[in-house]
Amino acid sequence: HVKYYPISIMHTTALYDSIQSFPKQNNFEQSPLRRTFKSKVLAHYPDNVEWNPFDQDAVGMLCMPKGLAFRTQVDNREPQFHSYIITREDGSRTYGFALTFFEEVTSKQICSAMQTLYHMHNAEQYDILHTPMSPKSPKRLEEQRPRPILQAAPAISRLQRFNSYDISRDTLFVSKCICLITPMAFAQACRKVLEQLYQAVSSPQPPPLPLESYVFNILYEVPLPPSGRSLKFSGVYGPVVCQRPSTCELPLFDFAIGEMFELLGVENVLQLFTCALLEMQILLYSQHYQRLMSVAESITALMFPFQWQHVYVPILPASLLHFLDAPVPYLMGLHSNGQDDRTKLELPQEANLCFVDIDNHFIELPEELPQFPNKLEFIQEISEVLMSFGISPEGRPHSSDSQPQYRSFRSVDMVTDKRNGNLASPLNSYLLRENETIARLQALVKRTGVSLEKVRNSSLGKIDARAQCDEEELKMHQLNIHVREVFANRFTQMFADYEVFVIQPSQDKESWFTNRDQMQNFDKASFLSDQPEPYLPFLSRFLETQMFASFIDIKILCHDDEEKEHTLRVFDSRVDKIRMLNVRTPTLRTSMYQKCTNIEEAAIEMRVHKIDHTALHPHLLDMKIGQGRYEQGFFPRLQSDVLSTGPTSNKWTKRSAPAQWRRRDRQKQHAEHLYLDNDQREKYIQEARNLGTTIRQPKLSNLSPSVIAQTNWKFVEGLLKECRNKTKRMLVEKMGREAVELGHGEVSITGVEENTLIASLCDLLERIWSHGLQVKQGKSALWSHLLHYQESKEKSATPGGLGPSGLIHDTERRKSDGGVSAMPPLKISLIQDMRHIQNMGEIKTDVGKARAWVRLSMEKKLLSRHLKQLLSEHELSKKLYKRYAFLRCDDEKEQFLYHLLSFNAVDYFCFTNVFTTIMIPYHVVVVSSKKLSGSMFTANPWVCVSGELAETGVLQIPRNTLEITFECQNLGKLTTVQMGHDNSGLYAKWLVEWVLVRNEITGHTYKFPCGRWLGKGVDDGSLERILVGELMTPSTENDDRLCRTPPMQQSPGMMRRFVTISPNKLNTGQIQEGVGEAINGIVKHFHKPEKERGSLTLLLCGEYGLVWALEQVFQHGFKSPRLFKNIFIWDFLEKSQVYFESAEQREVNPDENWQSRVRHFCRFMRAINSTPRNIGKDGKFQMLVCLGARDHLLHHWIALLADCPITAQMYEDTALIKDRTLVNSLIRVLQTLQEFNITLEASLIKGVGI
Repeated sequence: HVKYYPISIMHTTALYDSIQSFPKQNNFEQSPLRRTFKSKVLAHYPDNVEWNPFDQDAVGMLCMPKGLAFRTQVDNREPQFHSYIITREDGSRTYGFALTFFEEVTSKQICSAMQTLYHMHNAEQYDILHTPMSPKSPKRLEEQRPRPILQAAPAISRLQRFNSYDISRDTLFVSKCICLITPMAFAQACRKVLEQLYQAVSSPQPPPLPLESYVFNILYEVPLPPSGRSLKFSGVYGPVVCQRPSTCELPLFDFAIGEMFELLGVENVLQLFTCALLEMQILLYSQHYQRLMSVAESITALMFPFQWQHVYVPILPASLLHFLDAPVPYLMGLHSNGQDDRTKLELPQEANLCFVDIDNHFIELPEELPQFPNKLEFIQEISEVLMSFGISPEGRPHSSDSQPQYRSFRSVDMVTDKRNGNLASPLNSYLLRENETIARLQALVKRTGVSLEKVRNSSLGKIDARAQCDEEELKMHQLNIHVREVFANRFTQMFADYEVFVIQPSQDKESWFTNRDQMQNFDKASFLSDQPEPYLPFLSRFLETQMFASFIDIKILCHDDEEKEHTLRVFDSRVDKIRMLNVRTPTLRTSMYQKCTNIEEAAIEMRVHKIDHTALHPHLLDMKIGQGRYEQGFFPRLQSDVLSTGPTSNKWTKRSAPAQWRRRDRQKQHAEHLYLDNDQREKYIQEARNLGTTIRQPKLSNLSPSVIAQTNWKFVEGLLKECRNKTKRMLVEKMGREAVELGHGEVSITGVEENTLIASLCDLLERIWSHGLQVKQGKSALWSHLLHYQESKEKSATPGGLGPSGLIHDTERRKSDGGVSAMPPLKISLIQDMRHIQNMGEIKTDVGKARAWVRLSMEKKLLSRHLKQLLSEHELSKKLYKRYAFLRCDDEKEQFLYHLLSFNAVDYFCFTNVFTTIMIPYHVVVVSSKKLSGSMFTANPWVCVSGELAETGVLQIPRNTLEITFECQNLGKLTTVQMGHDNSGLYAKWLVEWVLVRNEITGHTYKFPCGRWLGKGVDDGSLERILVGELMTPSTENDDRLCRTPPMQQSPGMMRRFVTISPNKLNTGQIQEGVGEAINGIVKHFHKPEKERGSLTLLLCGEYGLVWALEQVFQHGFKSPRLFKNIFIWDFLEKSQVYFESAEQREVNPDENWQSRVRHFCRFMRAINSTPRNIGKDGKFQMLVCLGARDHLLHHWIALLADCPITAQMYEDTALIKDRTLVNSLIRVLQTLQEFNITLEASLIKGVGI
């Protein structure tokens, strides 16, 4: 069945030479039998297959990833099976299945060469043992030795231990490998074929036919089973069955998923799965090649319908370790020799690494890994499936001493395991102590009463004698289907309505491709706003991955069902089913967990019981006499002439020609399985896949320095492109609406999404910093570099104690911060920012510190500048990085810093909003008017600062300096300052211009304009005021003049223009406009997603807010009785209150509505007047407006006041409040606030008990 491919046999003819020049990188301390030697491909059949050229280097490396091995008769020489995968640069895959066994060495030359090596080795060891030891050398010897060290034994007996090969006494064996290469992974069938071929040469009787007949049969006479059918063909000793899923089933997968769960346990598998979905770097580690392959293939198969898009090398040959330096997401498998523990592994980058030690049941996760949605219920569902197949959900702890055979779980083994107490019915107590999830599961098992014994017997009972393939294989397929369906069901539930959010391109395919990088193909913000809150951390990161983008690209390219890729078709049909169900029972969009119900294992049982096709039997070939001789124990070179072409000139031709044509058609037909179709659409899809990943797959073959350099150059270009795309995306998201109108991408960004993008920027920086790294401390390459920099600066700091020279006193950057000479600018210092992070006790790890530092630099708009300064230390960079590293490519580095510079265009609060519990020093300065007797002020002032997260409580301010610095828990973005004084002393009147508050870590400075008096008998008689502030942008330079209005914003609104034209009198049109703008601001605020809303306080009480607008309404046409007495709106409201209260007693208006409105109004007025706070009349008006807005009463009150007789007395006839039509339109505008739930900040209504 399409074994279009060579059987390659490894072994070496040039063994003698290779022993003479054995590889230098091998540790010489190892005895010669433990060293590995260079292997090569001896033969492959046929010589070439035109659509799948033979890659000699890759096959050689992957069949024997460690090279040739020698053994003697005393060593374990069991044959080992493993599979591997060759991924080409375009992402297409070829599978290899290899069986490695040992053959006796017949060459005398090689045996004597081995003896010579032993003599040399023993002499060296003897020298080492007899050289007098310097204090350092005992430790070195310790390291050189193979593990079990003989303590205190005499030197000679140590020598004898090494001397383990004697040409006269021992038999030497060398490893050889036979291998099948196929475009599709029929792992079980290939394994059986190879085992039977090996059995044919190792058994005492020769096989029924020459080996060539069986190989020829497999290469040319066994067709690919059609999809949805099964096929039986003959091995050397028995039938082999392979079958293929139909087009509506999940794609072909022939590895044992159960093995991965046994090796790792459900909890670990799910964590690994999450890392893979988020495209982290994943390194699998095991001493068994098959385990590496099995886990890698299983994890990627469970991702259905998504596909891993990055570097994929499940078995990394020893000669390719430099791949681990790749600054891209990868999934690789590293072979361990079973002796070194994890701590000995020097890995270039670990900040974003998921390290899986398969043999020791252990997984090391990257920091800040979000939880997979509904993780606990999901674990429970998988565990139930595993237990019904007799697999313990916490996996099976296994020893890693001798190399156990690869074993698929066999029912027979299960029963013996059960006797040995390995599989517990109450689950194995091994991990229970450490794992709550398992404890919960155990309770569940007891509740549901699933007994493993019962389950197993019932499932075995079903398999009847007619089954053509063995029991454990069928069981493996059933378990695979169950587990894969449970995983696929999670995605169909999660993305059930994904099609709604796909953004179809408006232009044709060609132009879509050219602009693909800039295009958004999925409406992420809307999709996320529909999701349950707990899903967001995971989903927002998942939507940013390459695999999700490719999935959506393919969706866009395949409009109709005919064109759809197999995976997409299967997924879409499942999604449709779920949507049908959800129409009947609408549980979509709730976080209710829905278990998988549609597990169709009947199809596979049918295929196995009733074989659809039987291939031709092997038969004698036209071979010359004497060819195909049998020699027991040796796998011969086969006759290449009979294997080079398919059947053409014998009586089988007619029968097999149709099979060949069929095969070619099917090849086309099932391109969706093979990814081999080369037409236009495939080209597009391939291109779509390649976007964003400049390098898909490193080539396994030629490893000259120039190729490595070129690969690294590709990495450098890729990193730069990724940086460009990320910065652009983050800016577009941040700049929001205006940017969209200018034609950039999406509309809004949520808090979760901002975090996702910043986290992915941190990952990118870590990858850039670990590319080409030579010296590293700790897990974070970036933090390690920063520490080296800090150390070098502190060494070179001037002895005069002027602090580190890392400080730049930066006057040009913050020339005049709003004319506030009262607050000198913060020094810009990379080292100081590092110290802030180092002082944060909450952050324990290097990776965490690096991320916090990046967030802080982003918030301070210094990221590009800091990194430029860090990289300007060329000597340090040379010491830490290899020549080819990204950070030593000058042009790319400059461009990279330039891209980062663009972040300065927007305000990020990614530090303040994330580290909410840290202590932060704040500096407060009160600027009082110099002109009006500020120096004579005798009372004691105080302030209380409030932010989005907390408030400080009352802080006394020394009246001579009017500034304090205090430390308190992070207040978040600052919103209001309450300030006042205690009215003591002779002159307790104080004119305050503004208050400045600065966060001393992030440097954010907030300005709270006041411009009013505080004191009895002056202004409105207020002893305290609530000020609303805004973040100052460092560019305002014209606020030096004293003014009552707060500072100008960057883009003047309508109102500002009116106020500047006619500062004293606004006409009715302008006032209406003002109210409209204020209400509009509040409506817009509530239409944004919750995470993105700014400060509501600012919209109510800030510049041109609602309070100001209503103030204009009531001041219009207000009669001012005497020249010098100031009269306030509050006075009018109090008079109206008195009138209403008396009117209520006289029952002037019997209308129910009117009375309840009057009662409300008077109640609020009384409550505000009786507050213990010393708020002036304008402060009270502000409070009334805020409470009226909160309780949706403003429009009722305006209606009341417009009809009140007091209004007639106190307003001129032209006043707005007396104009019926204007008042009605004002009421209508205010009514729009009714649909919003307005929550007021505590500081605005402190002391009012309503």
